[in-house]
Amino acid sequence: MASEEEKIKKILELMKKPEKIRNIGIVAHIDHGKTTMTDSLLSGAGMISSDLAGKLLVMDFHEDEKERGITIDSANVNMIHEVEGEDYLINLIDTPGHVDFSGEVTRAMRATDGAVVVVCAAEGMMPQTETVLKQALRERVKPVLFINKVDRLIKELKLTGEQMQERFIKIINNVNKYIDSITPKEFKGKWLVSVQDGSVAFGSAKDRWAINFNTMKKLNIKFSDVVKAYEEDKVDELAKKVPLHKAILDMTVKHIPNPIEAQSYRIPKIWKGDLESEEGRALLKCDPSGPVIFVVTKIVVDPQAGEIAGGRLFSGTISKGQELKMILAKKPVKVQQINLYKGPQRIIVEKVPAGNIIGIAGLKGVNAGETLASKEIEPFESIKHIFEPVVTESIEAKKPTDLPKLIEVLKTVQKEDPTVKVEINEETGQHLLSGMGELHLEVIANRIRTEKGVDVNVSPPIVVYRETVTKQSKVFEGKSPNKHNIFFIQVEPLEDAVYEAIKSGEISEGRIKKKNEQLWKKLESLGISTDEARQYRDIYKNCVLQDRTRGEVHIGEVIEMVCDAFEQVVDAGPLAREPCLKMKVMLIDTKLHEDAIHRGPAQVYPAVRDAIRAAMQDAKTVMYEPVQVLQIEAPIEHMGEVTKLVQSKRGQMLNVEQEIDRVSMRVKMPVAEMIGLAGDLRGATEGRGTFALVDQMFERMPAEIQEKVIKQIRNRKGLAENE
Repeated sequence: MASEEEKIKKILELMKKPEKIRNIGIVAHIDHGKTTMTDSLLSGAGMISSDLAGKLLVMDFHEDEKERGITIDSANVNMIHEVEGEDYLINLIDTPGHVDFSGEVTRAMRATDGAVVVVCAAEGMMPQTETVLKQALRERVKPVLFINKVDRLIKELKLTGEQMQERFIKIINNVNKYIDSITPKEFKGKWLVSVQDGSVAFGSAKDRWAINFNTMKKLNIKFSDVVKAYEEDKVDELAKKVPLHKAILDMTVKHIPNPIEAQSYRIPKIWKGDLESEEGRALLKCDPSGPVIFVVTKIVVDPQAGEIAGGRLFSGTISKGQELKMILAKKPVKVQQINLYKGPQRIIVEKVPAGNIIGIAGLKGVNAGETLASKEIEPFESIKHIFEPVVTESIEAKKPTDLPKLIEVLKTVQKEDPTVKVEINEETGQHLLSGMGELHLEVIANRIRTEKGVDVNVSPPIVVYRETVTKQSKVFEGKSPNKHNIFFIQVEPLEDAVYEAIKSGEISEGRIKKKNEQLWKKLESLGISTDEARQYRDIYKNCVLQDRTRGEVHIGEVIEMVCDAFEQVVDAGPLAREPCLKMKVMLIDTKLHEDAIHRGPAQVYPAVRDAIRAAMQDAKTVMYEPVQVLQIEAPIEHMGEVTKLVQSKRGQMLNVEQEIDRVSMRVKMPVAEMIGLAGDLRGATEGRGTFALVDQMFERMPAEIQEKVIKQIRNRKGLAENE
């Protein structure tokens, strides 16, 4: 075995050879065996002892992860793997499978070029497998497939070698069908996984063996030999003959692109700057001598070293002591320390070239999604999460003396998990925490209590609704308090095609300050006229603001304030101060005072806000509620009970599939009715039913309950009748 120092030396050498680097994420549905597999990979690479692999769960180093047995934070590791006498550096990120933590997966995908998709042989493709594949392909990350838990087919389902092959073919076809339905045009047909080319492996992470087409051919192993090994209790021998880490990492080296290849097609998708510029060319080539460009995908707060920003270095060479700029926060920062990872351990190094996944310590106030660079550049696309936070809880410290500490902790929580939305109200001491679902918030509250040591009270969960308009309004005017400025505003529903493109991340959110050919082309391809495409000024939370004024001399000086006021209304609509959605706000005309002193924020904000709210009332504002598509799995004898439960919660059955003893149902259900669903489902199925989130959308609330809900929200927020 190479000594620790030799290993680090080898890692540093390989970091300088991008063609020898593979950046991969391990993704899967919950409990399909990702973390156990990662342990086996680490033990194979000599990172942990082989006896502990699969038991240690090295990547789960938070207390609550060990307790719950699920991975919550994605963890990083750099390791060496040899293929045909050549050494490769594998930078690996293990990600969570639980849907409430899918934000972690999305952010991990930004740093990687390939994903090992783990699917359980017994359960097959599950809802979360679809979500993680969607996240990977959206970031132009190439998938390979590992079918895990083959031991279950032999021990539990007693399948023969031939029956196992049939099961595998079905899983591979399902995965490919899904990949094909969402693969970007230029990779159609090229990114499918196949047994013949070796981009599919089969095995058992728990028993630490895996095979693919190449090993089967080379060592003359058949599935019937695997069955035999289990029957004769020779699984350990099988693991020595075909170790898991070798099959998976060989597959990774062969099928996942190196950073130079990957950046040539990933950069145009995830960075909207000028590809002909100095930084554009450096990014496309993964050039170590170009400007430093680093994207933060994760913040880990380490008690000793403070905040460590994990992420991917796309260009340049980063070194200790270097001054960089935070492009979004517009602040300078200094690199105090550069870390490589061995799971929870960190190795400190002096400098690292482009194409690597590393951690940087000492960046004050940096957030996940931030772009760090050595010069002013266009920031990377914001990391678009598939699901939005739809459940909120208010949280307060039990002891008033803990209040300052709680505020610090909440700021940290938001850094560590940007899918959580935190609203801090220092006056009342009551803070709002919004997340993906009940479990997500429960885990966060639990972490605040155990890891951060603050005792808190948490309110029952509250659902977050949306407000939107149903038709075009008349033009309304908003007068500034000094009566010297008038804004003429009209609103209407946003076109479906544009709304979908913003939601999927094809159109980026943000203010449009200069010529933006890319945006105009995209809008025109969606059927928006050339003139209208050029009127876009702000895209915010799935709503847009257009400037339709003509020849207005001072518009340039007030347009930023108009955008501010528009965003304030989108954050809190007129019905119940809930966020808005799918709305187009048009500034038709303005009459502005000649003197800039008479048209400051105090005059512009109220005028624009009043006009938008009045126009929304005229355009028949309605409430939309969050609706989730779930997949419920239960024993077949409980099918009647589950159906009753779904109907009692305003749920709709979309699809039912029956296997011999189990039933799998796709249902659509309002989030408001889902509070406590886990317990109710356990009750209806004697503890044997489970559910997983497949998709989330907002749909119009039935008219008969809208009034009641608005009233409840207004009372809860303490809004007066006419506010």
